[in-house]
Amino acid sequence: MLERQDHRHHENDEKPQERPSSPFPFGRGGPPPGMFGESKRVKDTRGTLLRLWGYLQRQKGALVSTVLLVVLTTGLSLLGPYLMAQAIDVYIIAGDLSGLARLLGLMIGVYIFSSAGIWLQSYIMAGVAQRAIYDLRNDLFARLQTLSLRFFDQHSHGDLMSRLTNDMENISNVLTSSITELFSNLLSLAGVAAMMLALNVPLAVVTLLVLPLTLVLTNFVARHTRRGFREQLAELGALNGFIEETISGQRVVKAYVREQEAIAEFDKTNRALQRAATRVEILAGFMGPLMNLVNNAGLAVIAGTGGWLTLQGLATVGTIAAFLNYARRFSRPLNQIAQLFTTVQSALAGAERIFETLDQVPELIDAPDARSLEHIEGRVTFEDVCFGYEPGVPVLKHVSLHAEPGQLVALVGPTGAGKTTIVNLLTRFYDVDSGAIRIDGIDIREIKLADLRRRLGLVLQDNFLFADTVMENIRYGRLEASDEEVIAAAKMANADRFIHRLPQGYHTVLAERGSNLSQGQRQLLAIARAILADPDILILDEATSNVDTRTEKYLQEALRRLMQGRTSFVIAHRLSTIREADQVLVVKDGEIIERGTHEELLAQGGFYRDLYMSQFKGQAALQPQLAAVLPPGGDGDGAGDGDGKEGAKTTRLVKTQV
Repeated sequence: MLERQDHRHHENDEKPQERPSSPFPFGRGGPPPGMFGESKRVKDTRGTLLRLWGYLQRQKGALVSTVLLVVLTTGLSLLGPYLMAQAIDVYIIAGDLSGLARLLGLMIGVYIFSSAGIWLQSYIMAGVAQRAIYDLRNDLFARLQTLSLRFFDQHSHGDLMSRLTNDMENISNVLTSSITELFSNLLSLAGVAAMMLALNVPLAVVTLLVLPLTLVLTNFVARHTRRGFREQLAELGALNGFIEETISGQRVVKAYVREQEAIAEFDKTNRALQRAATRVEILAGFMGPLMNLVNNAGLAVIAGTGGWLTLQGLATVGTIAAFLNYARRFSRPLNQIAQLFTTVQSALAGAERIFETLDQVPELIDAPDARSLEHIEGRVTFEDVCFGYEPGVPVLKHVSLHAEPGQLVALVGPTGAGKTTIVNLLTRFYDVDSGAIRIDGIDIREIKLADLRRRLGLVLQDNFLFADTVMENIRYGRLEASDEEVIAAAKMANADRFIHRLPQGYHTVLAERGSNLSQGQRQLLAIARAILADPDILILDEATSNVDTRTEKYLQEALRRLMQGRTSFVIAHRLSTIREADQVLVVKDGEIIERGTHEELLAQGGFYRDLYMSQFKGQAALQPQLAAVLPPGGDGDGAGDGDGKEGAKTTRLVKTQV
């Protein structure tokens, strides 16, 4: 069973790095805005809105109910000023108190029903919005699961998390309230304009003169704030990336005493976000004062014009009162629409980033005629394989190899030679640039990805454990496995003994990434997970490098039983661990330069022999140090006086390093 890994940090030296020299990747926790072409992408507002509408229209019944309620509440709110004009002109001036009381009762009923309708429409729309966001968030997360490792190599994890959280929240806020408010305000504008025209055409024309100026101002601010909000979200993604990276790397930060550098780098990134947010908020903040100025000027003009018309006998006092009320109701939707535009621009910027990720095409997909694979014999062939993580920068050059079913194949060579890349291609984390990889004679590109990876067991040098129980972390190798099978796998991996010493045994909840376990214990759990998966092909990348010598002895026995009858690929730096390999492939600079058994390669006297001898020369060079710290006549196990005990401690340290 394959493990979820952050492969950006696995054998990094095999992949050309384009990040600048800095204590932290990208220098500020993530790629700068536009690094991957985002800033050059043509914005399609209409297309973005239509795609959002696609998520909303799945709930047509609720939307229709909301629209009807908006129409009803808007109509009721428009009825209030008209009833007030009737109260003044018909009942107050005439002194009809009983009629006035009836009319006031009607007005109270109108306002009560209007308020109830507004609450109900908000209630329905909140459900619609959250279900739409639920679907959109699911689609985005599902898309991320289909994308290749190359995509995650090129994008800050914090920025992707920001799209799933902050950008989603911006859209949620708009869908929950802003959509109904925008529709209600537009309907109110149309209704107010109609009522004003019905009451007095000259006054209505004067009032509507403010509309063109409002549209010009709104368009100007919207055009500039959209770009600003996108920049702000990009900076927020960079900040989230830096936070995620720094928290995950706290051991390294503390080990190298880089706390102050981390604080300074965070301040730099935080300041960039502050500047971007300040710019866009200042620009968006212009809208309110500008609209107030325009609206107040409009009210003054209406009052003056209405007074003149009244003196001329062309309007009544009730009409002027109603007009002033309608004018305020006309300016209020304009102000709210202007404010909503800034909120909507922020949401659209977030939606563009989300749809940008949804539009990413998975690099690795099943061929239309891909075949299922229930079981494989384990015959593996690389045929003249070439590959590079970046175009024009080859990592593997014309690699060919053949492994028969049940064979143990060891991959050795210097760091960065291409060993892990061979494994990455076999598991089809990446596709070859040229050549072919075949399992049982079938090109792996013709096999369904899920079936291929289900038949491969992978144990990496840096394994990932989830914040769950020990039992569930092992069961991740085969989710339908019983507790007894999980425990049997743990025993086979020699992990059962230390698990029983944990506070709740197999039900102990691990910290994130298993940080409450030692590196060797995490390695044992990962091996137990692979044993439980029962793969046909086993891949071990220095799987025993982080356990002590005694545990390694038992572990090698368990792995020997596990590898029996299975094709196994072992990446090893300690050459003494691969003496029993059926074939050893020596990889250097992306090429297999030697191949054969351990004894055959030693006899050739080539590069492998130099590697092998250099390891033992290094151990021989430590012998004088061992002699210096051992007490006279001591054996390094604590015999002799106090100095001998101290010497024994030092000796054990040196032995561990060897």
